[in-house]
This record gives sequence, structure tokens and C-alpha cells, in this order.
Amino acid sequence: MSILKQIVGIDISMNTFNARFGTTDTKQDCVLSSDQSYTNALSGFKQLLKWATKSIVSADIPILFVMEATGVYYQQLAYFLVENKCSVAVVLPNKIKNYCKSLSSKSKTDPLDAAAITRFGLERQLTHWTPPTETLKALHTLSREYHALKSTITEIKNQRHALVSSFEPLASTLKRKGHLITMLEKQARQIEQELHDRVESDVNLSQRVENICTVKGLGFMTVVSVLAETQCFQHVTKRKQLASYAGYDVVFNDSGMKKGKTSISKKGNKFLRNAVFMPALAACRYNPQLKEFYNRLVAKGKNKKLALIAVARKLLLLIYTLWKNNSVYDPNY
Repeated sequence: MSILKQIVGIDISMNTFNARFGTTDTKQDCVLSSDQSYTNALSGFKQLLKWATKSIVSADIPILFVMEATGVYYQQLAYFLVENKCSVAVVLPNKIKNYCKSLSSKSKTDPLDAAAITRFGLERQLTHWTPPTETLKALHTLSREYHALKSTITEIKNQRHALVSSFEPLASTLKRKGHLITMLEKQARQIEQELHDRVESDVNLSQRVENICTVKGLGFMTVVSVLAETQCFQHVTKRKQLASYAGYDVVFNDSGMKKGKTSISKKGNKFLRNAVFMPALAACRYNPQLKEFYNRLVAKGKNKKLALIAVARKLLLLIYTLWKNNSVYDPNY
């Protein structure tokens, strides 16, 4: 029986990872190897590659290494495999979790998870993972650091406001919180400046960001955050795919006579949704086209929050369209 696919499924954690080699043939029969455990370090990576090479059943069929996007713990192994000319697929954890529910096993262990990931890779057509460029990797790290800082600043400001409103607040505490806010705001400005410098160092990227910023309501940080989270839409081929990745896809709740409310899934990249939510508020006030779109939805009886989410979704798709076409915003389009 001829082999169709060869997969190495990897369940990875901070210190170790488990791997299984699996094959499927023209009768869709899956055969899995015994579990292998390695340290999540360079020595373990080399041992994995040596074991996988020895496990090859058909030299004509390429091996695909499949792993979960487990925090940052998968990154070193993924980069190592790509550097050694191996094909890698990185899958979102929720997809593996939902797939595991369809299997007969009721237990959860690392070897069983590795087996489930291997079966998932054998049954599905997966997109190959490619590492981001040095610039995009830096933009991703810096943009997330920036938004984390801004969130912390807001939290401390709220704490300080509550203290000021309390009875006889302690002056030393207020002073420390004031100093902390000043320090964090300075760091946020430094990060934003570093982002500007990195974008401006790439002429093509700088021009495209400038084009997208012609949309009223969209600023530099919003655009850079979206580009960083999507690797400049590297794997996005259509608008619906982007909406789904951000969790802006519509979920219906109808069954038989029941007609439930529709909503967005929110099962996607929350950083993308957060990046365009506040700009949507500004767009509803200052962008004539999006303001008209928002008012039209409200006039139809839509909830104001749902109308705002629709504007945020439209902003995200607009960024994608302008990036793809490499053009400025035309309000009369």
C-alpha cells in the first residue's frame, strides 16, 4: 500500500516535548510510532531530527512536523527545523483541543496529545509555517510591549483616581503612583519611537503604512499592530479568512424553530480586535463614510455596540485591502 503522508506530531512544553511519527496510506489507515520524549533544547532538537530521519517510510514523501502554538515554547524548535530545511506547520491550540474531543480517548497526557497532533496532521491539509522577517518579529514584540504598557498605565491611573477620591489619601502613595505613571509613559514613547525607526528603515513598509494612515481614524500604532499580528497578511488570501482569524466572523444560533441571536465568534486573535476597537470609536465620529455606515446600522435597529464592532471589522478589512492594493484611501471609491 502506497504512503500518502508522513507526519511528526509534537506536543511541546517549557522543558520537554513529545513526538510521534505517523503515516497514512491510500486506504486511510493511520500508523503511529511509539512516543519519544526530548528536552526542549538544541540537543533534543538534534535527537528529534535524527530519529525522524530514521523513521522515514517513503523517501519520496516529504515529512511535515506539526506542533501547537504553545506560547513561545515552540519557537526555538520551529526555527531550528526550518533552518534545517524541514517543513513545519504550527496549529492554533483551540483547533487541536476541539479535534481531541472527537477522539475516543478520555485521558490527557503528553504522549496522547502528541498522538492526537500526529493524527490531526495526517487528516488535514495544513499551511506550512514560515518564520517572520527580523523586522516583523521586532514589530510584533514591540507592539505587544507597547499595548501591555498602555494597559498598565490605564490601570494605575484608575487606582490613583480611586485614591484621590478616597478619604484622606496617603500622599506618599499618590506620589509613587504618579512617578510610576510618568516612567511608564516615557517607556511607551520610547517604544513608539523605536517602532517608527524600524518602519522607516524599510522604504516599502514605510510607504505602505503611510498609505493606510490616510484613513481617518487609523493611526500609526494601529496600523503597525495589525501588520505585526498578521505578518503583513502573509498567509491571508481573502477577507473572510482575516475576519475569522480576528474573531470577527459571524456565528449563527438557529436550530429548527429556534432563531437565536447572531454574534461574532471572538475565537481569534484578540490583539487584532483590541487594535481596531478604539480607532473604530474615532472613525464613527470623524470618518464620514464609516460614520454614515454606523448610523445606518443603528437606524436599522442594531445595537450600538454591535454597530461599533461592525465598524471595527470594516476598518480591519480596509487595512488589508489598502495593503494588498498598495494604494491610499479613496473616500469616494
